[in-house]
This record gives sequence, structure tokens and C-alpha cells, in this order.
Amino acid sequence: MNNRFISVLSGLFFAALSFNISQAHAQSDNFSVQQLAQVEQIKLQALESDLAWRLVESLTTEVGPRMPGTPGDKAAVAWAVAKFKAMGFDKVWTEPATFPKWLRYSESAAIVSPAPQALHITALGNSISTPKAGIQAQVIEFQSLAELENAPDNAAKGKIVFINYRMNRNRDGNGYGPAVQARRDGAVVAAQKGAVGYVMRSVSTANHRFAHTGGSHYKAGVTKIVTTAISNADADQLHRLIALDKPVIINIKVQAKSMGEGTSYNVIAEFTGSEYPEQHVLIGGHLDSWDLGTGALDDGAGVAITMAAAKLAVSKGKPKRSIRVVLFAAEEFGLWGAKAYVKANKASLANIVAAAESDFGAGKIWAFDANVHDSVLPLVSDIAAMMKSLDVEYLAKNSARGGPDLIPFRPFNIPVFRLSQDGSDYFDYHHTADDTLDKIDPEKLRQNVAVYAVFAYMAANAKTRLIGK
Repeated sequence: MNNRFISVLSGLFFAALSFNISQAHAQSDNFSVQQLAQVEQIKLQALESDLAWRLVESLTTEVGPRMPGTPGDKAAVAWAVAKFKAMGFDKVWTEPATFPKWLRYSESAAIVSPAPQALHITALGNSISTPKAGIQAQVIEFQSLAELENAPDNAAKGKIVFINYRMNRNRDGNGYGPAVQARRDGAVVAAQKGAVGYVMRSVSTANHRFAHTGGSHYKAGVTKIVTTAISNADADQLHRLIALDKPVIINIKVQAKSMGEGTSYNVIAEFTGSEYPEQHVLIGGHLDSWDLGTGALDDGAGVAITMAAAKLAVSKGKPKRSIRVVLFAAEEFGLWGAKAYVKANKASLANIVAAAESDFGAGKIWAFDANVHDSVLPLVSDIAAMMKSLDVEYLAKNSARGGPDLIPFRPFNIPVFRLSQDGSDYFDYHHTADDTLDKIDPEKLRQNVAVYAVFAYMAANAKTRLIGK
């Protein structure tokens, strides 16, 4: 290809780019042609940048698992503070968050009869320990939490309840809600039916033989029983054995401990705005992870995406409004960092002009939506238009719910956005030992950064201030 031909192609590209920018500007008074050109430049920078990859590689390699209350969690807080400072953020600070501390020591399980074999099992968060010899009993199978709830009283007396509910796979993760009910409440309902232990098919879409952990709860006045999950492969095996219509006996051994109140820290950093510094765009993820893997997808990727996006969003100069990155603490144990942030910053929550959390892995962002006042929907459309070249669809439903850590913000009606990642395979790895760096696709990671950088830049620099409903 000769230089003259390359020059012609480049001219055509920039002519088309200028036309697109002019068209966008003609339909909106929110951005100048220069600003829209800067958005295009930020996109290109992000798609060529390896900053997010270097961040998540560093976090998962130099820190590793970051379960709240562990040395890894403490190291992650120090890591985040140091990285923010090295990246040149104007302000970096921490805020404490308390949570119920729980530690896992060991876990194992086996089918004792009729066909002795090991089970791949994990304790669910907050589980009690078994006696050292384990809990050994016959298994009784239910297909869902609802079936267990509708069973007669004492239906599981002296037995180990097994819920065999299989999660649905979908790119938006819509199978998670129905499946996670059994993880959250299964042990309580099982105990109410007389069970001595609880095991469930993992909240998982995988075929691999990894068990998926996650949070669970007990209820005051209900006997606490061990609560666990087994891999999909082992759940299939257990189901087949039970179908032979012979008593299936299993043994579960768990050593874990609730240790009272623990303390971790939200890590917060900001590029301060030049015109409206008190107003700010809030993006982020959660810094903690479960202990089985290195938390690359959940939520090392979200941490890296939003840190890198903020840095790229200010590459063309100071924003009009501040861009704040919040790395929430103790999300996995129940959104404790987010709750603490809302409590500590209640007086200034009205200054949030846009909020979005990255906490669904590192799959390509395929959709964008908001939850804002109707009067600012033209600005949302402007932002969506600049994401279109990144293959992001504008859903225009104006009903976005935001990520998990934004749930405590809901009563304050802040402007919330959802940058929807493709989670088709997210629950193959979620909360397992297989959540490691090799599961992240660097190209998709860069696309995430580009989308978040566009979002942060435009929300921070628009003439119109975004407001909630």
C-alpha cells in the first residue's frame, strides 16, 4: 500500500469523523465541536491503552485474593491508595467501613454410600463449622427453594437438604436473581424443615468442577446449620445417585468462624473539576473479593476499568465537574462499604451528577441506559451517540438500576447509569477458584475503558447538569 493511498484513506476517515461530530453538535447544545473531537481522541487512546490491564494484573498478582478482614484486604487498600497517587489524582482518601467478619479455614465433602467418592464443595459465606468429624446424613433433594418452602414441616428431619436448581445462562445475567435465593435463604428454610445440613447446586452456568461460594444468611430463632455449595458436575452426580432410589449418605466437613466486627476502607480518589468542583461523576467497583480465586473478574476488572477510564477522561484537561472513583469495601459480605459511603457522605449525595459501577466482569459493553429526569434525556442521547462507534446500543428505557454498590444510593434519587457488559460466561467463573487473570480478554477490557471514559468525560463536561428523577 503506497503512501498516497494511505493519505487518501486518512483524509476520508477524518472527513467522516468531522461530519459525524458536526452532525452530533447540530442536534445538541451540550458540547462544542472541540469537545466532541476530544471524545473521539479519548476513545482512540483508550482502545490503544494497556493501563487497565496493568492495573488488574498488578492487583491480582501483587495482592491476590482480598476477602474482607484478611491480610489481602488490607494490602489491597494500601495498593489502591498508592496507585491512585501514582496516577496523579488530585485527592486520595479512605473512609472506614465495618462489616461482620467471617473466615474460612477448611472444607471437604464426600458421598459415603452407595458409591463412595469425593465432592467438590465450598462453604457459603457466614456458614458455621461442623464438628471435626463432619455432619453425616442421608440427602433429600428438592428442585428449588420454593419446593422446599412448600414441603411439609419436618420433611427433612435429620437429613441434609440438597437444592438442585440450575441457573439460566444469559448475557444480562438474569438467571442470577432466581438462583441466588437458594444461596441466601436455603439453610434457614432447610433448618425450619428439620435438616441438619444444607448443600446446593452452585449459582453457576459452568460445566467445570469448581464450587461457587457467596454470601448466605441465618435468621434469629432458627437453628444454624452448615451451608454449602457443590459444583454443577457434582450436583449432577448426586442427582443421578438419588434417582437410583437408594439412600444416599454424604459427609460434610467445614471449619469456619464468625469473628465479630471487622473494619476495612473505601478507597476514594478524585480529579477535581475546574468550574463546579463540588459536583461529581461517581464511577467505581468493589475492591474486595472472595478468597478462592484472585478476584480478577469480580471485581478486579471493574476496579481497573474505572481507574483507567477516569485517568483517560482527563487526558485533554481538567473537567468542568469532578470525576470521582470509589473502590467500595466489603461488597461481598453485604454492600457494607457502599452503606458506609452513603452514611458518611449523605449531605453531599445531591452533588452526584452521574453514577455507574463496573461489577460484572470484563465482557464487552453492549448496552447503555440511564435512570434520570426526563428533562436531561437529550444529554443522555448525546452520550449514547458517542458510544455507538464502540458497538454500544442505547436502550432508552430510562430505568437503569446500576450496580450492586449503588443500591444504598437509591433512596436519594441520584442519576444512575448502567453500562451493560456481556456476562454470558461471567457465572462460569463467579466466586470460584477459577476467577483468575487469564479469564480477562485485553481487547474487551480496553473497550470497557473506552466506554467508561466517554461516559465520565461527557457527564463531567456537559453544559447541562444531569439530575435524577
